[in-house]
Amino acid sequence: MEIRSAEEIEILRENAIIVSKTLAEVARLIKPGVKTITLDKIAEEFIRAEGAVPGFKGYRGFPATLCVSVNDEVVHGIPGERVLINGDIVSIDCGCQKYGFFGDSAYTFPVGEVDPDVRNLLMRTKDSLFRALEMAVAGRRVGDISSAVQEYVESLGYSVVRELVGHGIGRQLHQKPDIPNYGRRGSGAKLPAGLTICIEPMINMGAKNVVQSQDGWTIRTADRMPSAHFELTVAVQKEKADVLSTFRYIEEVLGPSTI
Repeated sequence: MEIRSAEEIEILRENAIIVSKTLAEVARLIKPGVKTITLDKIAEEFIRAEGAVPGFKGYRGFPATLCVSVNDEVVHGIPGERVLINGDIVSIDCGCQKYGFFGDSAYTFPVGEVDPDVRNLLMRTKDSLFRALEMAVAGRRVGDISSAVQEYVESLGYSVVRELVGHGIGRQLHQKPDIPNYGRRGSGAKLPAGLTICIEPMINMGAKNVVQSQDGWTIRTADRMPSAHFELTVAVQKEKADVLSTFRYIEEVLGPSTI
């Protein structure tokens, strides 16, 4: 695990703010009738205007700026000609790179009027992320973060995806340690101050099982039930996590419809 200096954390914060603002720009466009490729184009234009480059585009061959995952798609959906319709939910995962460091954040949006049970899935997945952030304190362990997510969502009848996890972040988009969304309190590596990580619950309304689509990227639920995904980047500190990315810009755009 790499420990970041105060200067490096500030560079990571700048990247994290860029992706946070990019997601807000995308939020302005999310409504029935919009194509997912339109969201991707706007995101790339905004990131480049901020002096950064898309962090996902070309990463291990991924073809787009955003991962756009709709309804039962958990993560890694490829933007294209698909049109969002009323009642959909759409997870937008965004990354950027500037000054040699990465930013990474994700938010799941409702499209128009969404079924109340599905909206609850979004709200509770987001809640689980903030519960996990409280555990990102020096001296605690990875399992404390993991269990905060798992215990909360499973108590509500949801399931936790096992195959995909949060991660360290820095000069590489994905670094050690892995940050699972399931685990036991007090287990796993001890968290040092200055560690920078992405915490990203991926929570299913149905069973935890997932499958990969034929495009080689998109991961979806095996039972085709909806899945939600929220992600923030944080720096572990001694008394309280320093949350580098934010949902504030998104929520300013969404207003009363904020999840």
